Amino acid sequence: MAPLAGLLVVDLTRYLPGAYASRELLRLGARVVRIEPPGGDPLRETAPVWHDALNAGKESVVCDLKTDEGLSLAHALLGRADVVLEGFRPGVAQRLRVGPDDARADAVYCSITGFGLDGRHVQRAGHDLNYLGWAGALADTAPALPPLQIADLAAGALGAVIQILAALVAGGGARITVSMTHRSHDLVAHRVAGDPIPKLLTGGVACYRMYESADGRHLTVSALEPKFWQRLCEVVGLPELIPRQWEPRLPELEDVIASRPLAEWLEVFDGEDVCAGPVATLEEAAHEFGVDALGDPPGLGEHTPAWRAEVR
Repeated sequence: MAPLAGLLVVDLTRYLPGAYASRELLRLGARVVRIEPPGGDPLRETAPVWHDALNAGKESVVCDLKTDEGLSLAHALLGRADVVLEGFRPGVAQRLRVGPDDARADAVYCSITGFGLDGRHVQRAGHDLNYLGWAGALADTAPALPPLQIADLAAGALGAVIQILAALVAGGGARITVSMTHRSHDLVAHRVAGDPIPKLLTGGVACYRMYESADGRHLTVSALEPKFWQRLCEVVGLPELIPRQWEPRLPELEDVIASRPLAEWLEVFDGEDVCAGPVATLEEAAHEFGVDALGDPPGLGEHTPAWRAEVR
């Protein structure tokens, strides 16, 4: 399906959140044009592999917004855009004259911000870890660092995509602001009044944790429902552990899992009705679950001449 076919997305953002959001809109069939400064998105230099993965299939137009020529080209693109994405601090897009008032009235203009447009944090600098910290999402695991950019990608990018799609369904003409911190807090807000069991999600119970195997790799176990836990205990030969599902640690189970390599355990559990699986490497996961690239990543300004000719 390509439900957004025929729609033009103009992406003014830098770094991850906007790139991921416009990549998802590209997957849904939109045409995505990135407006980059003369030096390019800093992600091209700081993390070129990430840049290429997130921007494959898009177009790149260089606009120096400090010049009349660059601003004129940017305005021409905004004048055609059905969706506009920007990720500057509040007020910067307007100062650069690429703010909501510079887009079509019927376009969906979405600003991805750190803290929204209100409150004492509006102009505060931050990146993913800061937003998660403010949001309370790291309280159970600090000082351990999260292995992915949850605020950038889930709260910011996917939060923006959801609201953009809703605005398009409603007919467009929307001005949207996404706060990565507010939406990160929303991901944990259902836990504010407490968890069923302390540390339920962070190793507090034997039925929901990772176990090291003989080869130093790890097996995930998330047998929260009694039927899954019962079958797991039976399969590993420890039925006596069935009543002890909610204990913090079960050394007997740890010893059994540590007695065989991960691959053997995956064979044992294959076909069984249990909630167990590997901690796969990124390469293993990509081999099994990866999707094809949407095209080649654009060179910096690769599509600038074509767009200049088109909007002339």
